[in-house]
Amino acid sequence: MIKIISVVGARPNFMKVAPLHKEFLKHKNKIVHLICHTGQHYDEKMSKVFFDELDLPKPDFYLGVGSGSHAEQTAKVMIEFEKVLIAENPDLIIVVGDVNSTIACSLAAVKMGIRTAHVEAGLRSYDRTMPEEINRILTDSISDYLFVTERNGIENLKREGVPEGKIHFVGNVMIDSLIYYLQKAEKSEVLGKYGLEKGKYILITLHRPSNVDMEAGLTGIISLLNNLAKERKILFPVHPRTKQNFEKFGILKKSGLSENLIITEPIGYIDFLCLTKNAELVITDSGGIQEETTYLGVQCITVRDNTERPVTIEVGTNWLIGTDLGKIESTAFEVLKGEAKKGKIPELWDGMAAERIAKILSKLLFSIPIFQQK
Repeated sequence: MIKIISVVGARPNFMKVAPLHKEFLKHKNKIVHLICHTGQHYDEKMSKVFFDELDLPKPDFYLGVGSGSHAEQTAKVMIEFEKVLIAENPDLIIVVGDVNSTIACSLAAVKMGIRTAHVEAGLRSYDRTMPEEINRILTDSISDYLFVTERNGIENLKREGVPEGKIHFVGNVMIDSLIYYLQKAEKSEVLGKYGLEKGKYILITLHRPSNVDMEAGLTGIISLLNNLAKERKILFPVHPRTKQNFEKFGILKKSGLSENLIITEPIGYIDFLCLTKNAELVITDSGGIQEETTYLGVQCITVRDNTERPVTIEVGTNWLIGTDLGKIESTAFEVLKGEAKKGKIPELWDGMAAERIAKILSKLLFSIPIFQQK
């Protein structure tokens, strides 16, 4: 039996591990696939509900590290994950994305001589002030197998001197999940719950420190949304970090909200997928949502000065505007007036990334013919 441990630490990780777990289950007589939840981010609405909705089993290991500084969190994950590795002695660990759990678990495994695969490798914003960028670079530099979502990632890794034999262009496991659950999302009643009409509302998600940690910035965002709400209904599911800062600065009480601006608690994956698919415009600072809107052909404005997912701009429907709220507002109004960006689905974003990863691992790592070739 081959033993694999996949690591999840934050909300987007769940959608990336779910299709891998489903693929490994097809060969459960030869592969034991275990899931370790580090507890880096833990909120009932942002964690447990994702396991339930994505048909993931209860995690085999829950480390419960919680919040803290980057150093504290990374150190706690390494200490607790090392205990799991000693007890289980896996053949491989799989890390996804770019959160602190990604680099922490990679470091713990590699130092013990355990092979490591990084899913979503090679993405670069070239902004080293972003903690995620540091996590991406370091994880890629020490991992044995690098699974890439877009061709830009291949070029990034080659420039960094990574041997070609480590790099595998497989597509996007986030899109695997989106495709798999799209039919279920079609049956969601979330639009009716919030009184939204298909193609006639704006969806907002903002959580990055550069956007939500300063009082002036958050006040400006609410002002922007109130202006846009003069034209469309707006739904804003608030991330715990953003909510904490709203309360800390008392912004919602000070600013006042348009009756067209609906602020909610975090929303589960299936309902959120329905909301994304049917939005006229999404305004976000999330990496994953840039990808999902591109696949769905939905207009997306990214409130960042850079993106590690350039294919969403070059091929997809993503507008990289920066953090100037005036430019964001003018671009949003242009989109609402019909100045939409035409896009197409990027190469290999076809729902088969997890299958490709499993086949490559069976060939390169295990050398056993457990997967049928199509």
